[in-house]
Amino acid sequence: MEIIHISAECYPVAKAGGLADVVGALPKYQCKTGHHAKVIMPMYETKFLLQHEFDVHAKGSIYLGPTHLDYTIIKEKNNTLGFDLFLVDIKGLLDRTMIYSHADDIERFVAFQIAVLDWINSWEHVPDIIHCHDHHSALIPFMMQHCYGFKNKLAKIPSVLTIHNAQYQGWIGLDKSFYIPTYDNWKTGLLEWEGNINSLASGIKCAWKVTTVSESYMNELKWNSNGLEKLFEYEKGKCIGILNGIDNEVWNPQTDSFLKHHFSSRTVTNGKKKNKQVLCNQFGLDPSKPLIVFIGRLVGEKAADVLPDSIMSCLYTMKDACSFLILGSGESQIEWQLQQMNHQFGNNYHAVIGYNEALSHNMYAGADFLLMPSRVEPCGLNQLYALRYGTIPIVRSTGGLQDTVKDMGENEGFGIRFNNATVRDIYYSVERAIEMYQNPKQISWMRKYMMAIDHSWESVINNYANVYQQII
Repeated sequence: MEIIHISAECYPVAKAGGLADVVGALPKYQCKTGHHAKVIMPMYETKFLLQHEFDVHAKGSIYLGPTHLDYTIIKEKNNTLGFDLFLVDIKGLLDRTMIYSHADDIERFVAFQIAVLDWINSWEHVPDIIHCHDHHSALIPFMMQHCYGFKNKLAKIPSVLTIHNAQYQGWIGLDKSFYIPTYDNWKTGLLEWEGNINSLASGIKCAWKVTTVSESYMNELKWNSNGLEKLFEYEKGKCIGILNGIDNEVWNPQTDSFLKHHFSSRTVTNGKKKNKQVLCNQFGLDPSKPLIVFIGRLVGEKAADVLPDSIMSCLYTMKDACSFLILGSGESQIEWQLQQMNHQFGNNYHAVIGYNEALSHNMYAGADFLLMPSRVEPCGLNQLYALRYGTIPIVRSTGGLQDTVKDMGENEGFGIRFNNATVRDIYYSVERAIEMYQNPKQISWMRKYMMAIDHSWESVINNYANVYQQII
C-alpha cells in the first residue's frame, strides 16, 4: 500500500526529538516489507539539504487567509533514507535553520499542511493511507474531510494520527480560524477545544485511528494529557498504543561508525570498558567508578530541573562512589546550574550543553547506567538505545519507560525503576546502581540479557499494518 507520512521532523533531515527518529525509521522499514512509504515535511535550511541532491517535483500556490503563498515540492534524488522524501518549500516561512520556536509557528505549520493537501489533491491517484504525526500535521484529517477544496477527492482516504507527545497541541486563537481553507461553519466544533482551535484535539476527533507510542502512555492520557483527558476517554474506541521500535542499522554497537571500539553481547564487558575509557579520558572522569549519564532535553518534562540537586546530593553524600556525565540543552537556568557544577566536582562530573549525535552514541556505549527521571515519557527511545548498548537504565515508572524496563527486583529484571521525579527517589536509585556495580556477574548477565531484547522496527511494523488494514 502507499503510505504518506506527514511530519515536522525526520532524522537525519531535521531533528529536535524522538519524533524525528520515528519518522526517519518507520517508513524505511515499511518499504522493506513491500509497502511504498513516503515522507513529506517542511524544507528547513539544514546540513542534509545542502549535502544531498534534490529535484523540483511540483509547484503550486495556496492562500493562508488572505495571503497568497507559492510553494515548491522538492524530492531527494537518490533515495538515501530508504524511502521517498519530499520537502515543502515556502519562501520566508519554512526555509529556516530552526524547526520550532518562531513567533509565526502557527502560520508556518498551517501553511505547510495546506500546501501538502493542495499538492496531494492534484495527484491523478490517491494514496491508501495518510499518516499524520503530532499537532504540526493534525489539522489535515479535518481539512481532508471538511474543507470544500479538498473533501471531494480526499475525504475517503483513511487517516491515522500518531501522538508522540500530547503536551504540545498546536493551539490557535479563534481569531485566526480564517487561515483554514473554507469549510462548513457547522463543523467548527471539530476544530475547537476549550475556546481555541486545538490542532491535536481536531486530529483526535477527525482521524480514523489514533495511535500513541506506548500502551502505558495511551492509558495515562485519559488522566494526564494537558486538558484533553475527557476527549481521550470519549475517543478511546479508536485509540491504540504501539510501542516504538529503534533502527538497528543505526543503533548497532557492532557497526556504529561513531564508536572507536565495537562490541557484541559476547564481548560486551571488554567493549564497554574500552569505550568508557575513551569517554572518561575525554572529560577527565575516573573510569574505575560507575558512570551514570543523562542524555536529553533539559526541561521540566524530563525532570531536568531536579538533576542539579539530585547529582549534588549523590556526589556530596556518596563521596567518590560514582561519576556523572550530562548531555543536553533546554531551559537556560538548568543549563547554567549544570555548567556551574563543572567546577565543583573534579573527576566525578561533567556537563556538555548542546546536541551532539556522535557524543550521544559514545555515551550509550561507554556508560554503565542511563538516568531517565522523566515526568512525561510517551515512549522513550533513549532507554531502548541504552538496552541495545548494554547500558543499564535507571528510569521513572511512567509511559514507555514502564513498558520497556523491568526492575532488577523482579524475576529476570534488568534495570532500576522508581516512582517519583524527586531528589530522594533518584538518590535511592543511584544507591541501588552503585551497589549493583559491585557485582560484576550480575552486571554481565544484565548487559547480555538487555542486548538480546528485540526492540527493532521489524518487531513492531506489523502492528501499524494491522491498524491500516482495519480502516482500509
